[in-house]
Amino acid sequence: MDKTIKKIEDMSLNAWPSHKMELYDGWILRFSYFYTHRTNSVEQFGTSTLSWREKVSYCENEYLRLGSPAIFKISPLVSPDFDYLLENRGYEIQHTTNVMTMELTDARLDYPYPQVNFTDDIPDVWIESLFDLKGTVNPIHRAVVPSMYHAIVKDTICASIWDNGKIVATGLGILDRDYIGIYAIHVREDFRHRGYARQICTGLLKEGINKGASKAYLQVVKGNAPAQALYTSLGFQFAYTYWFRVQP
Repeated sequence: MDKTIKKIEDMSLNAWPSHKMELYDGWILRFSYFYTHRTNSVEQFGTSTLSWREKVSYCENEYLRLGSPAIFKISPLVSPDFDYLLENRGYEIQHTTNVMTMELTDARLDYPYPQVNFTDDIPDVWIESLFDLKGTVNPIHRAVVPSMYHAIVKDTICASIWDNGKIVATGLGILDRDYIGIYAIHVREDFRHRGYARQICTGLLKEGINKGASKAYLQVVKGNAPAQALYTSLGFQFAYTYWFRVQP
């Protein structure tokens, strides 16, 4: 199982670049003006040679210099003792997330998706529409995040549903090795409960199969019951949980 988790964690790093990144003794420090926890946190990806306490202090100073609290991602690949060390320093848990996976031979993809448009690239209008759907108003985020989407090195499948000349629902598939990762599923509030999210997920998974994917993964914030129910109905199953420890 650890090999699968490591693979998915590596793919999720590929899928979502940060605005700035620094490598430090087997850790990667990601900084994106606090756009999301994932793109603004420390992840462990290699072997450490320095002590945890020395490294945590270094990270705290780096994030302080950049104007952000230090945040550490805690996955099953991280020692529980490290999580305990952060707890003792007053770090609180935020943004607990479940990772779900499936073999695409088990996917339930009989739902039609006639309203979904697909492109291989990620158009600026899609990114701007995603900001609107998420309520992103921070001018720094709106200025720097498009470059993060354009920096994705893997092949992408960009999905959207339009109404009256505007995008009202989005989704993004990112192909890496034998997987498709499902990201950015958002539907405008007044267009929910019409099956748009199901259309987009079904379409992305089918497009992924057409492009050679045999497995899929996604991440859903713990407690988001409607999203989790949708993904379960498509065939996704719980794989593991991660969370973030945030500096007080």
